[in-house]
Order: sequence, then C-alpha cells, then structure tokens
Amino acid sequence: MPVLSCGGMRYQHSWSDVPERDIPRANQENLEKTIERAFALGIVHIETARGYGTSELQLGRILPALPRERLILQTKISPTATAEEFLHKFDDSLKRLRVDYVDLFSVHGINDRESLHHALRKGGCLEAALRLKERGLVRHVGFSTHATLEIILDALAADFEYINLHYYFVNQPTLPAVQLAAQKDMGVFIISPNDKGGKLYDPPRKLRELCQPLSPMQFNDLFCLANPAVHTLSIGAARPSDFDEHVAALEYYDQLHDVVAPIQARLEQALVETHGLEWWQRWTEGLPEHTQAPGQLNIREIVRLYTFAAGLGLVEYGKFRYNLLGRGDSWFPGSNAAEFDESAVRRAVANSPFPERIVGALRSAHHLLAGEAVKRLSQS
Repeated sequence: MPVLSCGGMRYQHSWSDVPERDIPRANQENLEKTIERAFALGIVHIETARGYGTSELQLGRILPALPRERLILQTKISPTATAEEFLHKFDDSLKRLRVDYVDLFSVHGINDRESLHHALRKGGCLEAALRLKERGLVRHVGFSTHATLEIILDALAADFEYINLHYYFVNQPTLPAVQLAAQKDMGVFIISPNDKGGKLYDPPRKLRELCQPLSPMQFNDLFCLANPAVHTLSIGAARPSDFDEHVAALEYYDQLHDVVAPIQARLEQALVETHGLEWWQRWTEGLPEHTQAPGQLNIREIVRLYTFAAGLGLVEYGKFRYNLLGRGDSWFPGSNAAEFDESAVRRAVANSPFPERIVGALRSAHHLLAGEAVKRLSQS
C-alpha cells in the first residue's frame, strides 16, 4: 500500500448518475490524466465509491488499460437495510468499474447506530461482504466512518480488516480508534486530510507561518504518517498536479519525527498561548457525544472547531464545518450552538474540568463561526 492514495470523489463529472454519453470529453480526459499521473508516481491505490456519482463509471474507462497486478482498487457501498440490496449495488459497481474483483471493499459510512446495525446484524452487510470475499470478488473487507468514537470502537469489534477514518493534527480525539486498529493488525486509511484536516489547500497566514519550512498540507501529511499505525492518506485529486505538494512532503519521510516535532511544538504553543495549557491538554475530557447531549448539541465538535479557529486562525475551516451541523445528516451529526439551554449543558458537562468555559466556548463558537448553511461536496 502506498503512503498516498488517489481518492476518487473530486475528479468525476457529476455527483449524480448520468448516461455515459453525457460525460464531457474534457472531464474524462482530466480524470484519465490524473490516474496516469498517480500511477507514474507509484500511487497505485485508487479509491472510489458507489456514492461518488459518475466516478466508478468514468474509472471503468481507464482501469482495463492499467496493469491489474499493480492496481489496488477500492470501492465503497453504504450499508442498506437488506443484504440483497447491498449485493445488488456491489454487482452494479463491478459493472461500472469493468473489473472482475476489487482489492478493497468498504461498508461506506458506518456513522450512527442505524448504519452500524445494518452492517453488523446477523445476515447484514458485513456478512454479505464476507461472502463476496469467499467468492473471490473482494480481497479485503473494511469500513469507512465519520462516527463518534464510541460507534467506531464498536465497529472495530467486528471482523473488518481495515478502517477509513478522520485523524489529523486538528482532529485527534479519534486516536484511540487508530490505536485499537493497530492492535488488531488492521489497515488504517486517513480520509480527506486536505479538506477535513483544515481546508489546508487554502490555509490561514498564521498556520502557514507556524508550519515553516513545510506547508500546512505537508505538515499534516507527515504528522499522520509519523503515527506507525497509519498506512495511507487519501489525496482527493481533482487534477494531475494535485499530487505534487504531497509528493514533495515525502522528501522528509525518512526524517518524519525530526521534521514534525518542532512544528507540532510551535502549533501547540500557539494553542496554549490562546487557551492555556490545561485547556489544550484536557478540553476533550468529560464531553458527551451529541446523542447524550441536550438538544443533540454536538458539543465535542463545536468546541474542537472553536479551539483551532481561535488558536490557529482556522476560521474558514471552522465556519464550513460548523454550518454543516444541524441538518439531521449522519455525516455531520448533531446540532450547532445557535440555541441551547445553558443549565442543561452545564449538567451535561459536569465531568469536564471546565464546565463554565465549555458553555462560554459554545457561545464564542457560534459568534465566530455562524453563517449561512453550507452544502456537502456531494450536494454542491
């Protein structure tokens, strides 16, 4: 597995299924040049999903021309209420990709209790995926997740071989899941380090200065790869040149810890100067998941976004993530802090070292980050 993977959710023509004849030639050529560039760099892991619109269909035009023995092909399908529907979607994916099997197959988006149930119940999607493996249509079975840590840990108890999840410098509460996956000898695949890791393709000035001599994107790459449990980072390339900055970061790969440590220390010092040492070390303690919070308030996520927006200037990133909350979407669960019962929140965070500061952080987060509702990439 290469340490960089080619993610397939940004170069496709449409997030909706359209007839092959309606795909513009220029878009298809760009996709194929992106895949060719990836292969030339040694990035032979191509990752897509049935939910990525025309991505599978367009990849199916170029995959047959690639050396199958080198290709590590992954697709993902969201859990469904019945195994039959899940298997039907898998058959459709194989046809679109024009391949006989996939190397990696993910149950896509185990994000809440319902999707966890669909995946793990007797006769559910995981059992169906394992039958595909027995038939030789799948080599390895894993799952992707945007869930709370509690749900991720429950999913890790099942017979999966790898996990796709969020873990970056600005999102470290998932570290216990990364560590458990390593204990189980599972593959660990980091989702969207560029975008979900801080919109690092457009970083604020403060972050750029603190990350010198690297770019923030390169620091985040190396921060993730410095964890020996992490195997690969998804580069959601929209064009062939999108790999360049990440590949340049790998010039430091043999000096990972020496390069990462001083930059990480500067970032942490900036956060300490803004919030205090105890807050930086303990802000995650005693915060309930949104499912246990009053009004489904996503306290943990809101406080995380506020901490990094105020401390590192990641305001635009914070605004984007914050304004996706409150839509009843399992990919961005819970509500924002537009309205909340302060007394109920104080009771909910009674085990936090900072119950009053948490309430203040929620207010400050809404003041700093609130704006117009935004759409997921798949809806834009």
